[in-house]
Amino acid sequence: MNTPIRHDWTKEEIQSIYDKPLLELVYEAATVHRDWHKSSEIQVCTLLSVKTGGCPEDCSYCGQAARYHTDIKVQALLPTEKVIEHAQKAKENGSSRFCMAAAWREVRNNKDFDRVIEMVKGVNNLGLEVCCTLGMLTEEQALRLQEAGLYAYNHNLDTSESYYDEIISTRKFDQRIETINNVRKAGITVCSGGIIGLGESAIDRVSMLFTLATMPVHPESVPVNALARVKGTPLENNPKVPLWDMVRMIATARIVMPASIVRLSAGRIEMTEEEQAWCFMAGANSIFTGERETLLVTPNPGISEDMQMFQNLGLKPLTKKSKSACTKI
Repeated sequence: MNTPIRHDWTKEEIQSIYDKPLLELVYEAATVHRDWHKSSEIQVCTLLSVKTGGCPEDCSYCGQAARYHTDIKVQALLPTEKVIEHAQKAKENGSSRFCMAAAWREVRNNKDFDRVIEMVKGVNNLGLEVCCTLGMLTEEQALRLQEAGLYAYNHNLDTSESYYDEIISTRKFDQRIETINNVRKAGITVCSGGIIGLGESAIDRVSMLFTLATMPVHPESVPVNALARVKGTPLENNPKVPLWDMVRMIATARIVMPASIVRLSAGRIEMTEEEQAWCFMAGANSIFTGERETLLVTPNPGISEDMQMFQNLGLKPLTKKSKSACTKI
C-alpha cells in the first residue's frame, strides 16, 4: 500500500523530518520513493531558453536581470521552427518533457505570446510533455496555453515567504501563489520548487516545503535547485551549497510529497557522479539535460555524460508509457 498523501503537515513535523540523522532520513525517503515510483527510472527533461536576458525583475540570483552586469547576452524570442528543431532533438536524445523558458516578468497578450502558443502546439504534436516558464500569468492566459496543449507550467516559489523580500523586491510572494492558482484553475499541472544557497536558514527551507506540501494538490513536479552563482549578480560570492544540504532537501520533499516528481535541477554541474547518486537515492527522479550543456544560461552536464551516468548507476530514462498515474513531471 502506498504511503498516504497528506496536505495537513505542520512546520514542526517537516522540520523534524529535515533534522533526522542523515542516513535514517535517506533510508525513509528511499522507502517512500519505492512505494510510489520505479527507483530505476529518471525523467529526462530538456529546458530551452526561448527568450534570454533583459528581464526587469531584480531576483538576486538571476543573471538574466537587466540591472545586473553579467556576461549573459540578451536574445530575442527564438523562431518557432528553431524551437521545434530543438524539441525534436531532445526527443531523439531520450527526453520525455520539453520546457521553454522566457525571461519575462509576466506574460503579455501580444504577438510574442501568440508565437509561444504556436511553439506549444508544435512541441505537443511531437508527443512530448510541454512545459513553459514565462513569469506571471492570468487565468485567461493559462487557459490559452492549456488549449494549445501545455502540460505543465513552472513557477518556483524560490524561497520561504518570510525570506522572499530579501531576494526579490519587484514582485510579492503572494503573486507567485496567484500564478500557481491560475495554472491549477486552467487544468495545467504545476511545477514548483525553490533554490537553496540564497543565504536562507534551514527554517526557511522547511517553510518553503511547508507551503508546497500543504497546497490542496501537491505540485506534480518539485525542482530542488542549488544556487548557480552567476558573476555580476548580488549572490555571486555565496558559498557552494553542501551536498548534504541538497540531499536533506530532496529527501524531505520526497517524504512530504510522495507522489510528486522531485527534480535534481540547477547545481548538478558542480556535483560528481557519486554526489548525484546520493540525490537519486534520496528520492530525486528527474534531471534536466541537453546537447547544449546549459540550463537556461548556466553550465549543465550534457546528454552523453548523463547517459553514461545512467549506465553506471543502473538507471534509465522514464518514458510516458511506463509512467504511473501519480508521476507527472
